[in-house]
Amino acid sequence: MLRVAVIGSGPSGVYAAQALVQQETVPDVRVHVLDRLPCPYGLVRYGVAPDHEKIKSLQNNLRTVLEHDRITFVGNAEVGSAGLTTARLLELYHAVVYCVGAATDRRLGIPGEELPGSFSATSFVSWYSAHPDAAANGFALAARSAVVIGVGNVAVDVARILARGANELLPTDVPQPALDVLAGSRLRDVHMVGRRGPSQAKFTTKELRELGALPDASVVVRPDELALDPAYVDPAVSAALPAVNRRNVEVVRAWATSPAQQRSRVIHLRFFLRPVEVLEEDGRAAGVRFERTLPDGTGGVSGTGTYEDIEAQLVLRSVGYRGRPLPGLPFDPARGTVPNAAGRVLRDGAPSPGEYVAGWIKRGPTGVIGTNRPCAKETVASLLADAPELARRQLPDDPLAVLRESGLRLVEWKDWKSIEAAEAALGLSLGRGPVKLHEWADLLAAAHRAAGRGPDG
Repeated sequence: MLRVAVIGSGPSGVYAAQALVQQETVPDVRVHVLDRLPCPYGLVRYGVAPDHEKIKSLQNNLRTVLEHDRITFVGNAEVGSAGLTTARLLELYHAVVYCVGAATDRRLGIPGEELPGSFSATSFVSWYSAHPDAAANGFALAARSAVVIGVGNVAVDVARILARGANELLPTDVPQPALDVLAGSRLRDVHMVGRRGPSQAKFTTKELRELGALPDASVVVRPDELALDPAYVDPAVSAALPAVNRRNVEVVRAWATSPAQQRSRVIHLRFFLRPVEVLEEDGRAAGVRFERTLPDGTGGVSGTGTYEDIEAQLVLRSVGYRGRPLPGLPFDPARGTVPNAAGRVLRDGAPSPGEYVAGWIKRGPTGVIGTNRPCAKETVASLLADAPELARRQLPDDPLAVLRESGLRLVEWKDWKSIEAAEAALGLSLGRGPVKLHEWADLLAAAHRAAGRGPDG
């Protein structure tokens, strides 16, 4: 028997567990999927926008994997905590696959970035997704205007949630405190700003079009900015683009040539503007100063020395995710990843027996959810090739019993189902569908209710 711990229950972790139990090279593999949160599914639960029901339904596929008879989900198990170090994991398991994602955000590195009212899009997404680590911020309550810096899918999600009415989010699982804040929002203008043109933006066409489908928000695009993009003005340049980029250009072209509808909120798509400073008024963010950019002929942009200020009491940067070090594992600070070769963790350039990575912590925050499947399969192939040597080590009979004895209050699958039942009951009491619990104490109290335990064990 080969016993494997997978650290992280998001898509990459679940796909790694699935690949381990579906292969036939080593027939008897048992997998424990450990997560530091009490709830499974990673960014599918805490990163997918609440109004994206089709993508969120991926949880059903992940659930099927986690309910496999040779896979065990274990929540509230944080690597680096007392009793659960990387060294301890290698004493309990033949192999450990770290699928911990990229949990922090990239910085802009400009003056004023740390002002009150200036946040990462990651923190905003965590807030409306009920992540238990999210700060209790009233992001949108007092702002009249918001600037979202970035033109990827996360930026589109953030802009869309800001521009939606609270009633539109009522059928979703948005936590009630966030819904109450959004209901009191005074936002009228949402500016989504990129330093390059629409032909180089990272959003997908489906996400982009959703902005134009909002019932009470209009989309405004400036033709003079679009004209700076060679792919917008030259059909030959456009024809050479990937299909998604061509479609994006055509979507913004249609918006630029159509009269804006009168709606309660306006989404301003801005291009060829590079942020240089978050402006301050009375100790808070009051806007963003941008420098006009132009294509440099090599795929990048150069500054022009011309500046524009956009008023905003809420500034959200959405310029990418970044991995962070995990205690006990090597880390490449330049790439934000764990050094590896085909998923094998490298220590001082040599493979570390029994240690593997998959997902964003392996390759960086690139690709879509489905990209994690081949990434996980590559890592599992490396692990299976090493299996004859790994299986020689003797292990304790029950690693979870060892972890419990060390003081960890583990959340198992039945406990997670108790959390789901509590969220359904909360939603029912509010006249809604299931509503996420957003406090650690509430999640653990609901989890331990399944076994008749209190929140402390």
